[in-house]
Amino acid sequence: MNEKKIGILFGKERTFPEAFVARVNEKNEANISAEFVHVDEVIQGKATQYAVIIDRISQDVPFYRSYLKNAALTGTKVINNPFWWSADEKFFNNCLCEHIDIPVPKTVLLPSNKMPDDTSGESFSNLKFPLDWEKIIEYLGGFPMYFKPHAGGGWKSVYKVKSLEHLWQCYNETEQLVMMLQENIDFSSYWRCYYLGGDRVHIMPYEPRNPHHLRYIDEPADDDPKLLATIKDYVIRINHALGYDFNTVEFAVRDGVPIAIDFCNPAPDADVNSVGEKNFEWIVENAANMAIDFAKKQDFDKVNVSWGNFIKSGVKGSRP
Repeated sequence: MNEKKIGILFGKERTFPEAFVARVNEKNEANISAEFVHVDEVIQGKATQYAVIIDRISQDVPFYRSYLKNAALTGTKVINNPFWWSADEKFFNNCLCEHIDIPVPKTVLLPSNKMPDDTSGESFSNLKFPLDWEKIIEYLGGFPMYFKPHAGGGWKSVYKVKSLEHLWQCYNETEQLVMMLQENIDFSSYWRCYYLGGDRVHIMPYEPRNPHHLRYIDEPADDDPKLLATIKDYVIRINHALGYDFNTVEFAVRDGVPIAIDFCNPAPDADVNSVGEKNFEWIVENAANMAIDFAKKQDFDKVNVSWGNFIKSGVKGSRP
């Protein structure tokens, strides 16, 4: 049997890529090994040497995204699907969750504050102006509310707006970003959940109001088994619908109901210095097992691209 290589493509991060490669290789699976991806000349239609690639950086490097699409087309299992990741965004994900009966905050999509390059006022003759701001604010339950990009991550350009005047101030800073307004959720507990394929779910108590390095906490405000079972079910349903194999989902619990806040994180934080030793161990072990499982099934004669249930089934409210 030919050797199957698992590669990890990454940027500035170090702790997770190094631990992941070491863990895969420690398992001594027959004909399977892991290494850092080496990208040489990218020739159209030419396969890579990797059975599986875990992508941790193409969201910031368009060259890598195109490389991964070529790799997926020529038989590599790329985690996550680079075609879907290129099309995905947070506002659509909220819409999708409503279709699969996952509670999400009320959300309104807004046009960018500044017109995109090579456009003018004539380009927006189909857009209502001005928008009915009183209607929007009433629908979202009033201030405070969250103002965030419809796509993106890392808490970039995210604002908690406290008044209409504050909203205008923040809006002016966002320039050409397409933004969305979202209702504020007053929560009693908050959770960040890792998903690594199949039914691999790791539920972590989280405090988003803390400094970044102190957000993963040891003692949850609520550890009711029924609540945690519901959260796990929601995590699996969301990721099966989206088709992601490597993702995190965040929930704010209000009146006992877990509300999905953020679930488009296909390259989520996995640094031991922020997630902590216990969570890091779970991530490394399960990412290694997932990659090995995919490597065993991978076939260079096939396009190994997976899609979410909503694309495959086309049925509103479809289940995994």
